[in-house]
Amino acid sequence: MTVRVALADDQRVVREGLEMVLRMLPDIDVVGTAANGAEALVLVEETRPDVVLMDLRMPEVDGVEATGRIRAQHPDVRVVVLTTYADDESVFAALRAGARGYLTKDAGAEEIARAINRVAAGEAMLDPAVQARLLDRFDAAAGFGPPHVVPADVDRLTAREIEVLTLIAQGLSNAEIADRLFVGESTVKTHVNRIFAKTGVRDRAQVVAFAYRTGLVNP
Repeated sequence: MTVRVALADDQRVVREGLEMVLRMLPDIDVVGTAANGAEALVLVEETRPDVVLMDLRMPEVDGVEATGRIRAQHPDVRVVVLTTYADDESVFAALRAGARGYLTKDAGAEEIARAINRVAAGEAMLDPAVQARLLDRFDAAAGFGPPHVVPADVDRLTAREIEVLTLIAQGLSNAEIADRLFVGESTVKTHVNRIFAKTGVRDRAQVVAFAYRTGLVNP
């Protein structure tokens, strides 16, 4: 499946470089580029991409505001933040606005492609360093970042569910988990749904937080 991608970055050399890289990747179609958040909003309205690759610090309308407005106006469009900044304030603001991915600009083409495809498939993906720091401060950030995870009894999970949970926390997709465990992807989806129900979480980002908070995975 081809993922239609819009790109927003105020630095021309970065924007053109990213566009060139993305056009070389299989199953990714660049539908247009924008030099700021205001242009990104118009671009999304005109092209309706699957994913927007969004810088944060831009003139006129910054990436956080643009992300929030895109998610409000076009909830089917996903946003992956690609930025130089990995401080807590930037991360929390972007996630609160509705970003489903967060990468720093030292990410390679393969990692960017993986984030685009996972987010397009309804999953979340955070840069590993950002994820670890985010989870370290998850309690303090309750109410500012993603919804707080309700603690649950790990003993309620089966051994296989714990195994699937830890693989999710390592950033694996359902298909990758299925390959790792030599089971069907539908079986993995069943385990994931049971994990959600037993732990009280609502998405994969919260599953990751639960894994760290309960000590199943170490930062």
